[in-house]
Amino acid sequence: MKPSAHPRRGGRPLSFDRDAALDAAMRLFWQQGYEATSVAELTQAMGITPPSLYAAFGDKRRLFRAAVDRYLTGARTVEQIIGEAPTARDAARDLLMAAALGDTGESTPPGCLLASSLVTGSAEAAALREELAEIRRGIEARLRARIAQEQDPGEAEALAGHVMAVIQGMSTLAKDGADRAKLLAIVETALAGWPPG
Repeated sequence: MKPSAHPRRGGRPLSFDRDAALDAAMRLFWQQGYEATSVAELTQAMGITPPSLYAAFGDKRRLFRAAVDRYLTGARTVEQIIGEAPTARDAARDLLMAAALGDTGESTPPGCLLASSLVTGSAEAAALREELAEIRRGIEARLRARIAQEQDPGEAEALAGHVMAVIQGMSTLAKDGADRAKLLAIVETALAGWPPG
């Protein structure tokens, strides 16, 4: 019987720091991708045993989703970035800036976790790939709605898609070794033709 089939006993405290373990898992997924990361590598990086991983997170897939959620609720959430921006251009700029800074963090792998963890192959991988795509579509939809407050719907669609394409492209460039200065220059170029509201 798999360890995941054994539910945790109610009230029994975890014998490890869940946040620290989740951070370690997030960095490993970020660096290697979902499919290339084994449970053995995860438990070693997290400093826990396989039974502890299954008890605390359920399985590798649910651990990955918890890592993605942690990644998305970093310093500022997408909702905060878009919602707090005074204009749609500011919202786009702030998303692009957050991506450029996040892709080139000193203590994190280069690139974006959502882009770095692209998965292919098995049915489980296909389901995860769709979940990640849904997250990205959700970000684009929020940005598009914000832009549509100032631009016509067709323009909003194109601008939101443009921003998302630049964000994904910057992640790839960062993985290939591009530094922060290069990504920040790309941000400025991407915004140079933004239409007046």
